[in-house]
Formats: sequence, structure tokens, C-alpha cells
Amino acid sequence: MIEALSYDFFRNALMAGLLASIICGVIGTLVVVNRLVFLAGGVAHASYGGVGLAFFLGLPVLPVTAGFSTLAALGMAWVTLSARERADTVIGVLWAAGMALGIILLDLTPGYNSDLMSYLFGSILAVPDSDLWIMAGLCCAVLALVALFSRGLLVMSFDVEFARSRGVPVRFLHFLLMGMTALCVVMVIRVVGLILVMALLTIPPFMAERRAGSLAGMMFLAGCLSAVFCVAGLYLSYTLDLTSGATIIGVACVGFVLSLALPRRRPAAGSGGGA
Repeated sequence: MIEALSYDFFRNALMAGLLASIICGVIGTLVVVNRLVFLAGGVAHASYGGVGLAFFLGLPVLPVTAGFSTLAALGMAWVTLSARERADTVIGVLWAAGMALGIILLDLTPGYNSDLMSYLFGSILAVPDSDLWIMAGLCCAVLALVALFSRGLLVMSFDVEFARSRGVPVRFLHFLLMGMTALCVVMVIRVVGLILVMALLTIPPFMAERRAGSLAGMMFLAGCLSAVFCVAGLYLSYTLDLTSGATIIGVACVGFVLSLALPRRRPAAGSGGGA
């Protein structure tokens, strides 16, 4: 591990994994507690349209994908609030439409870009300095928003009707949460890829929920677990010459199975507590 740290690409990979862990711990917790996993999955797969659009226009991938994913997330958020009885169907259509758009745009893009596969399966060992700065900016923006609206997000997460009765802007916070989820997805895609993004977004928060006694505690523990999975998976992938994204998720899945054998030590985060 010490030897690997002498390489710039490994240090960049480690930093990317830690940044993704922080945002996964925070946003993943809100996604799990608010039962928005399917909605977040729709955003993750629709974001492939942003990847295709970036390649087609010859623009930087992360900023374009972030913008496209945010628009897709806001559209899905509007659907869930305006047409609840058909929300799952519409989200499924948007999910497929985003993927199809990305594939078509890539077909129309001259030549073949070998970097494309990194967005499907992750390429944490190839994260450049420019992407690190973008990831750091997205991470800071999301953390600032969560801190600013922490009380409203806390109340909404555990009792929507009570939140409405107390004047909490539930509709606005729902849109905000989906927008932040889109930014989180864009960051994690670079680490584990589009196909495995939901695993890193949901496994650590689920494990943390069994141990934490508050929403803030769940976020912190989920972030720590994500960091452990990323560092361990990164080290194994480097040592054994394995695909980094799949190795990180493999480590997370092993941790998930082991956690099921352990009893809860504290009440779940849903039982109350402050942010």
C-alpha cells in the first residue's frame, strides 16, 4: 500500500474514493431513509444520456453529465409528486430513455472512445486532477446544502405529514434531495461505474442504519463504511490486478452479508434523534 501511494494515479484514486464516500454517506442515508432507492436508480441510469451527450458534443463529461442528471432527477421528482399512481411506470420510461439516448448519441459520435467503458464499470485508477477538482466542488456544494436544510430534511425523512403540518417546504426539499442525488450519482459513477453505482449508494447506509441512533450518526457511519470499502477494494484491485469498481462493490457486499449476522446495537436511525 505504501509503495502504491508513490504513484500519482493511486493517490488520485484514493482521493476520489474518499470524496465519493463522504457524499455517499450523506446522500445515501437520505435516499435510504426516504425510501427513494428506485428513484435514485432511475436517475443513475438516465445519467448515461449525459455521458452520451458529452461525447457527442465533445465537451467535458462530468459537468455535462451533472447537468443532464440533475434535469432528469427534477423531472422524476415532479412525476412522483404529481402522478403518484403512475410514478413507477414513468420513472421506468425515463430510466430507459436516458440509457437509449446515451447509446444513440454514442453511435452518432465519430470514432470510438476507449474511455467510455470507464463510465459503465468505473475507472477510479484513471481519475485525472481535473475530475478531482470537480468532484471536490460537487461534494462541498452538496454538503453545504444538506447543512443549510438539515432540520427540514430530518423532519421530512421521518414523517412527511408532520413536516407539512409544521410548515416545512416538503415539495421543495423533495426536489432538492433528488437534485443532490443526481450530483452524488455523477461523482460515484467515476469510482464504481454506472452499473454498480446504486450498491455503493445504498449498502453503507443500510449497514449504518442498524447501528446508528440518529440521522447524523447514520450519515457519519455510512461515510466511514464507504471509505473502508473504497480503500480496501482499491488496494485489492491494485494488488490482484482486478477491476477496481467491481472489487470495491465486492468488498461492500461481503461487509453487507457479515452485518446481517450481527444484531442491532442501537435503535435504527428512523426511531428518532437529531441531525
